[in-house]
Amino acid sequence: MTELHQHFALDRTAQDLLFREARTANTFSDEPVSEDQVAAIYDLVKYAPTAFNSQPLRILLVRSPEARERLVEHLWDGNKAKAAAAPLVGVLAYDPEFHEHLPTQLPHFPAAQSLFQGKDHRFVEASVSAGLQIGYFILGVRAVGLAAGPMTGLHAEAIDKEFFAETGYRTLVVITIGKPDEDPAFPRGPRLEQNLVVTTV
Repeated sequence: MTELHQHFALDRTAQDLLFREARTANTFSDEPVSEDQVAAIYDLVKYAPTAFNSQPLRILLVRSPEARERLVEHLWDGNKAKAAAAPLVGVLAYDPEFHEHLPTQLPHFPAAQSLFQGKDHRFVEASVSAGLQIGYFILGVRAVGLAAGPMTGLHAEAIDKEFFAETGYRTLVVITIGKPDEDPAFPRGPRLEQNLVVTTV
């Protein structure tokens, strides 16, 4: 590991904060997540790479008790208590009509909008690009000193009907956000070695 450090532009503290020591939190302290912290998170998230600069991710912050109850109802049983107790919960979805923003977000390619308008492949394009943004979102949460608990154990269509009936957004993941509790995580699981993941041709 010592030899690898010479290749990083980030110092060891930043590497650990974002990657090595960062954990998926299952429990949080009672400290609230402020709007300023959310703004700081998004200030990093917005730089995620997306196809055609499409930026299809849409984030719903669930703060009120009433909205939290409505959301928890549509999570798998093992995730309900975690989402109910977290300081903040985000529903991360994609906008299948992302192409409506392409004239301003990709002005050098005027024909880009027509590539997706009314086309089924826009759903795949949007979900893949939003997935990239979700990865950045988790890193953004960690960068402000908080922890994220991403959950895919949910009933996406039910959440869409509950919260996105008017917009048509499509849910991808629910993420709990907050300051980790004293013992917020399970022991870290093993990670695959590079030779099992990386090949060269």
